[in-house]
Amino acid sequence: MQTYRVSAFNTAQESENKIHDDAVAQRFGFTGGLVPGVDVYAYMTQPPVARWGRAWLERGTADCRFDKPVYDGKFTDVIPTADGDGMTLLVQSEGLRCATGRADLPAAEPPPDLAAFPHRAPPAERPPADEQSLAVGLYLGMEPLLYDDAFATKYLADLRETLPIYTQERLVHPGLILRMGNWVLGTNVKLGPWIHVGSAVRHFATGTVGDAITGRAQVVANYTHKGHKFVELDVLVLANEVKPLARIRHTAIYLPRQVAAA
Repeated sequence: MQTYRVSAFNTAQESENKIHDDAVAQRFGFTGGLVPGVDVYAYMTQPPVARWGRAWLERGTADCRFDKPVYDGKFTDVIPTADGDGMTLLVQSEGLRCATGRADLPAAEPPPDLAAFPHRAPPAERPPADEQSLAVGLYLGMEPLLYDDAFATKYLADLRETLPIYTQERLVHPGLILRMGNWVLGTNVKLGPWIHVGSAVRHFATGTVGDAITGRAQVVANYTHKGHKFVELDVLVLANEVKPLARIRHTAIYLPRQVAAA
């Protein structure tokens, strides 16, 4: 297993989430706009896919926790270390520990019943994110994303992805699968600057170029910790509304204390 080095790229500079905007992020004490956590996770998937290939995309597991920001244009190292049958993952940039995680290749597990994740259309007008709009037990949905050739080409280029499996086998990248957690949240509530802090992922199958990718979610926790307001989602990612690709436990600070105090 080798360290993977990538020049990080902030894909979300025009995002509605202004934590990725240089000026806004600097007001909250950051050096500049944050590279999205879902893209840092995408970098973290390089070592497990390099080691296990398609098998990890079909049944692998991973978790990630983001500690410090990764910034645009900065070299970022993903350092894998063997740990039992799996690997731990450390992300370093500018000499700082930015993220930690783990990847494993367990036996295949059947996906949950689709009935546990009923289809919900996103609201025509999003309410502000709060304890009511993100109440525990609520179901959230989103419009599908068509992962076509044009989207896949740009997405892989933005990630600086080096593994050929995605183009040779026309597979959906696991970073895009995790991004569904962000999108299902953002299409259901209005958010100010907010922060994705961590996720746990279980893969069930691969998606392919041409699939429509979507997420169905249920709010499983909403709480305040150290002045931040957190939400946790249980997300099922689907291809073409019928094929489960992954299940994600997705955790975000939907109202940072710095924003609440501003």
